[in-house]
Order: sequence, then C-alpha cells, then structure tokens
Amino acid sequence: MGEQLRATLRGLLHVRPVRGAHRVALRAGISVLVPLLAVLAAGRPGWSVYAVFGAFTSLYGRNHVHLSRAAMQASAGAALTGSTVLGVLVGALASRAWVAVLVAAAVASLGAVLAAAQDWHPPGPLFLVFAFGTVAAAPHAVSDVPVAAAVAGLSSLFALLVGNVGSLVRGQRSRPARLAHVWTWEPARYALAALLAGGTATAVGIGHPYWAMIAAVAPLSAEGVTAQLVRAAHRILGTLLGLLTSAALLAPHLSPYATVVVVAVLQIATELLVGRNYGLALLFLTPMALLMGQLVVARPAGQLLFDRGVETVIGAGIGGTIVLYEPWLRARISA
Repeated sequence: MGEQLRATLRGLLHVRPVRGAHRVALRAGISVLVPLLAVLAAGRPGWSVYAVFGAFTSLYGRNHVHLSRAAMQASAGAALTGSTVLGVLVGALASRAWVAVLVAAAVASLGAVLAAAQDWHPPGPLFLVFAFGTVAAAPHAVSDVPVAAAVAGLSSLFALLVGNVGSLVRGQRSRPARLAHVWTWEPARYALAALLAGGTATAVGIGHPYWAMIAAVAPLSAEGVTAQLVRAAHRILGTLLGLLTSAALLAPHLSPYATVVVVAVLQIATELLVGRNYGLALLFLTPMALLMGQLVVARPAGQLLFDRGVETVIGAGIGGTIVLYEPWLRARISA
C-alpha cells in the first residue's frame, strides 16, 4: 500500500510528451465551434446541448488515421447521438431523477462493451454517460426527440468530416482496426460506479447528480491500478482548481456568441493537455462544462460551482474506492 501511494503521488505531477496533440485540439475546437455557432444563428440556444455532444465525436481516434479513425468516429458518433436521444426520452418523464441514475448505469455498462469491442480511443463510456446525464437532467418533451437526433447527428457528421479530411488529402494509410477482448467484469464496474455515485448524489439532494456519475466513471478507463488512482485524484484536484478559472469566466456573464468562442478555446486547451496531465486539462475542462450548461439555461454561478465541487469529490471518491476494493469485490462475486 505504501508503494502504491508513492506511485500515485508521482503520477499526479508527471507530464507526458504527446505527439500531434495540436492537430487533435484544433479538430476538436472547430468541431465544437461551428455547430454551436450554427444553433445560435438559428436562434435555438437550447439546442446547444445536442450539438456539443455530437461534436464530441471529434475526440475519438487521435491515434488512428483515415479509415480506422473514420470507423471509430462513426461508431462513437452514433453512440453519442443515441445517448443524447435517450437523455431526451428520460428527461420527458415527470419523475426522472432515479430513472436517470438507473439508465445512466445501463449506458455506462453497455457503453463499456461497445468501447472495448470497437477499440475506442479514448476508451470507456465516459462521454456517453456525460451526454445522457446532461440531457436527461433537463426537462424535455417527446417531441424534442427528432430535433435532438438531427442536431446531434449532423454535428457528429461534421466532426467526422473535420477529423478525416486531412488524412484523405495527405493520403495517409489506415492502421488496421483491432477488436479488443471485452472483459466481463468491465461493464459491471462501470455500472456500479455510476449507480453508487448517482444514487448517493440523488439521495443527498445535490443538484446535477450526473456530475458525480461522470467523476466516478472517469478513473476506470485508465490502464492499471496506479493510473486509475491518479486519474481519480486528478479529477478531484483538477476540478477544485478548475472552479477558480470557472468563477473568473462565469463572472462577466458573457453573451452567447462570446461563450461559444470561449468554449471552443477551452476545448482546444483541454485536448492539448489531457494526454500530458489529466489534472491540468481539468483546469480548462471544468469551466468549459459549466459554460456549456449556461448556454442552455443560465443558473446562479455560486450554486453551480458548489455542486460541481461536491459532486466531483463524491464521484471520484467512489470511483477510487472501487479501484482499491476491486480485487476483493471480484473474489466475492466469483465465490
């Protein structure tokens, strides 16, 4: 345990070199900026939440080129669109809080299977849970489903185009796709993390319980126990420090167009840093997530910052606990 702690502490400060991060960051920034500007120009800021999750298609396949990236992004984009639509359906329910937790656990589990089968990079169902939880947290009508599907789908297609046009122009060759083995315990641990974190936050009555679920799921996709514990610690420390940058950016009450530009810049900064040090990336990811929410429904900044901090501590704490007790848990289940 002592060596594990020392390795985790070393990992907190380690900054890794990442080749080609600027290209990934630029693609992500463009993929987010254009759809968000489009929905604002259409006079539909409420559609921003659909557009941005479709745009997250651009985050997949940074280590692949041409056909393998296109295939990966196509499957991830379809899953993100489906998660967004599912969030609308749950959001249309009169009493959705606990239903959202149960469905989020199912999304986490099935997303883990799909991510492993399709060899997604980044791995795991994090963005699917993010998309579903964010959309399901707001009230919707069933009639919103076609709009959500169209906006998220078109945004995903645009990200797919942006992500692959450069490779086509340069004539880069595809790396062969690799179907990963789906570990049977993997879906269960993601579902357990989402269920415990979402259930705790919902029972306590803190707003935005999906933030706790995201924080719980995030560490599990890292490779190895040490990396997972580092990811959980980064999630807490990076988010708490990111609340300072969030407060500075929320204070001026930016116009919708200014907010979109800032969100795109923050997305670029996040992608430049996320492969180097996850904690540093959260200094920019945290305000980006809060500003995206403000585009749809403006809420008091103080309550947002408090909820984000508390939910992250709850969720990442649960995720880290699952990592530590996973060997014992697996032994009990198989006994």
